[in-house]
Amino acid sequence: MLREDAKTDTADRQPQPGLHQLNDLLDAARDASGTSTRLIVSGSPVALDPGVELAAYRIVQEALTNSRRHAPGAAVDVELRYADDALRVRVRDNGPGPAPVPPDGGHGLLGMRERAAAVGGELRTGAAAGGGFLVEASLPAQAAGLPATARPASLPAPAETASLSTQAQAAGPG
Repeated sequence: MLREDAKTDTADRQPQPGLHQLNDLLDAARDASGTSTRLIVSGSPVALDPGVELAAYRIVQEALTNSRRHAPGAAVDVELRYADDALRVRVRDNGPGPAPVPPDGGHGLLGMRERAAAVGGELRTGAAAGGGFLVEASLPAQAAGLPATARPASLPAPAETASLSTQAQAAGPG
């Protein structure tokens, strides 16, 4: 029971984000940084457990924040790779790569590791081949009681994805 004197504004409440809000997150990252940010989806997107979706979203969010903070102006690729047993998330920028001495005070990398571990996954970070910084997460693909062929309505089908990533090839960190 809510107390009568509790001031709660339910209009400000939002459900926890998932992969269906990833395009909005990438648009916001582009607007904030003024640089190229691409989404590349491979495999057939399937409905995942909401906890896995939240972990993937928050890992991408933190990786984009870190790129903006530690590699301003760097282009960023966000890749979701759906497999039978896992969702693989890769976020790579074309900035200077990891600092020789890690900065003090940040909890972003630890937080991403904890989010991945909380859903039974793992996370790796470090220098990307060819330069830049890479965040890679492997998260279990435990569907939330839906058939394996179910596709989230907001994610493009693989054929559409191929054209999206082809159109953006020139702008990325490759």
